[in-house]
Amino acid sequence: MTVELKTPAAGATPIVVTDRDHFAARAAAAPGPTRRWLQATGFSGAPDSFALVPDGEGGLGQVWAGVRAAAHPWALSALPRGLPQGRYRLADDGLALDPEAAAHSWELGAYAFDLYKPAKREAATLQLAPSEGAHRGLLVAAAVTATRDLVNTPAEHLGPAELAEAVRLLARQHGAKFRQLVGDELLAAGFPAIHAVGRAAEARRAPRLIELNWGSPRHPRLTLVGKGVCFDSGGLDIKGAEGMRLMKKDMGGAANAIGLATLVMALELPVRLQLLIPAVENAIAGNAYRPGDVFKTRKGLHIEIGNTDAEGRVILCDALAYGAESRPGLMIDLATLTGAARVALGAQLPALFSRDMALARQLVDRGLALHDPLWHMPLWRDYHGGIESEIADIVNTGRGALAGAINAAIFLEDFVPADCPWLHVDLFAWNDAARPGRPVGGEAQTLRTLLDHVEQRFR
Repeated sequence: MTVELKTPAAGATPIVVTDRDHFAARAAAAPGPTRRWLQATGFSGAPDSFALVPDGEGGLGQVWAGVRAAAHPWALSALPRGLPQGRYRLADDGLALDPEAAAHSWELGAYAFDLYKPAKREAATLQLAPSEGAHRGLLVAAAVTATRDLVNTPAEHLGPAELAEAVRLLARQHGAKFRQLVGDELLAAGFPAIHAVGRAAEARRAPRLIELNWGSPRHPRLTLVGKGVCFDSGGLDIKGAEGMRLMKKDMGGAANAIGLATLVMALELPVRLQLLIPAVENAIAGNAYRPGDVFKTRKGLHIEIGNTDAEGRVILCDALAYGAESRPGLMIDLATLTGAARVALGAQLPALFSRDMALARQLVDRGLALHDPLWHMPLWRDYHGGIESEIADIVNTGRGALAGAINAAIFLEDFVPADCPWLHVDLFAWNDAARPGRPVGGEAQTLRTLLDHVEQRFR
């Protein structure tokens, strides 16, 4: 960790935190040499900027850092890899940062996926006084880090079996129950859709349903479902090279569900947690599922395969039907489901679908306040005719390119009982451009917003 929860040492370099609104007053109160140095270097308190201020002997005396706000989750993220190596502390005469934001932003500002390529240098360390807020900030940062690492790991080293092992280790850490159904066990247990999508993969990458259960039976059930397509070739409707390049991240929904489950258990929330991950590789072989095939799902609905590259909704339908059987107080699924959602909203805005309009709007507002956004899109049932099949109940593709994200969402809705509170999040799980604390690569999206909602809902 690059944040040390301890009383800051006297030798740690102080960081004077400011924002643009308070910079002039704070600079005016600084010693003359410091004020003139800041003016000479052009520092103005702009967010994600900093100035190294020398002491009288030519060493580093202090750092001035600009932030957006005292509670911004990325307030200090530009510093850990921007400052010289060493130990730092927050100065008493700077803007008082929220401890959770300080710990979270610094720890994730130091993040680098270094499994195959070591970082060029160590990140700077922040010494922060111990507090409940700082501890929570580090817990969230650790969950985000684990989520990013899962998404960033190439498919060769993270297939369905390795994803299951990550959940097994998480279960052992928190005293949860773990099980998995693998290969033909899926057929015997009533998960034919998951089996169909993953059956073409080689034996060591066999399809599976991963399940974790934690918490007291006295508490309301929270079911989290994550799409775990560990690599998506598109199947027989094969993707082009450009479309396949990032498909190691098609298990990003599973990674985010694991991250959220981690926080639910670490914070000991009063829920009975069920985590479900249908994990497959959408491969190409002689036994691959085909366009035009029809499968009976766990719920009993028959689905026609219009396109083998719309596999995410096929594996999720069995998992959602299974999760709903326990009548959860809330079921959330997270999935890198459609390119249509990305066309509509881009990389930074996951699409939220909910039957509860008021709740959806609350979540959008909360996400904006927490700087962990999502955006409400409609479950427009009038489009259901577009996913109705001539030979089966429904087809896994719409009749055209329009409303692709909505078509996928209403497909899933058919497998969730009307009385089951349910949220569907179609996310990207990837940063396509670098920002402080958010390098290009795998990302946790909506994790803090959904955690906040779960805490409020089940308090």
